[in-house]
Amino acid sequence: MNATVREWVDKAELDIPTAGRELYAPDPKNFDAVCFHAQQCVEKLMKAFLIHSNVMPPRTHDLQRLSEMLSEIHTGWSWPIEELRFLSRAAVDYRYPGESADTWEAAEAFQIAQKLRERLLSIF
Repeated sequence: MNATVREWVDKAELDIPTAGRELYAPDPKNFDAVCFHAQQCVEKLMKAFLIHSNVMPPRTHDLQRLSEMLSEIHTGWSWPIEELRFLSRAAVDYRYPGESADTWEAAEAFQIAQKLRERLLSIF
């Protein structure tokens, strides 16, 4: 793993505990932040793997698009589209007025990110 890939992974590895701390913090909880950091962890790991594979990742938060790129270079890669879409939505929708995550959405985003994180780290 080169230095650039290591930096992407290191940054991703900071996002997941940030999401977890906020999910289990005393009130007031920021469920929007849980969703955002969960998505960011996965996005950074996907981009790290693409860079590791000599593929320049696009500037996007769309995990489905990144997953499609991963499947082109790693034949064993797949992930449920519904979960990727759920996390992608969390990256943008909950950051601005008009949408807010609730307890269920935050817990779901965190759980999906943990599973994806484990899988992504296993393919490096």
